[in-house]
Amino acid sequence: MDRTIRKVTDPKQQQAETYRYWQSLTVGERLSAVWKVSVDPYAFKGVRMEDEQRYERTLTRVQRTRG
Repeated sequence: MDRTIRKVTDPKQQQAETYRYWQSLTVGERLSAVWKVSVDPYAFKGVRMEDEQRYERTLTRVQRTRG
């Protein structure tokens, strides 16, 4: 991961730099970043994600007839 530090004073330039950075990452790297910021608050609280109870998901498919 590139950890280059840039000093940007213009908010529009900062927003453009942020956009360029995220677009430079692969989809997998972006998903990993989202996962990390999702897990970090739990880690701060002292809860491991593996210990959290997960809800069972149910999938139902309904097929309608045309008429």
